[in-house]
Amino acid sequence: MSDAVKKDKCIIEEHTPWQETTLGGVVTSSGNAQYYKTGGWRAMKPIWKEDQCKQCLLCWPTCPDSSIPIKDKKRQDFDYDHCKGCGVCAKVCPFNAIDFVVEGE
Repeated sequence: MSDAVKKDKCIIEEHTPWQETTLGGVVTSSGNAQYYKTGGWRAMKPIWKEDQCKQCLLCWPTCPDSSIPIKDKKRQDFDYDHCKGCGVCAKVCPFNAIDFVVEGE
């Protein structure tokens, strides 16, 4: 990735010294969430029960992290690299197709 793209997307590499980050950790541009794997923050984890899913897609627009991928108008399993485990998807599912469990279970 070029330096221009890194600067534009406010990319901070894993071992970037704090002196080289933005003042106060301010995010200076939008659209950079895909570059950060934030799923490690999660304490609770949603589990998709595909056999119970009716593909109503009510879960998809409620996910604040865009962690429910859609392909050919059907939802796929969770993007656990970015899911923070808020549980909104499990609450909104009318078919109980999403369990919400402690991470690691």
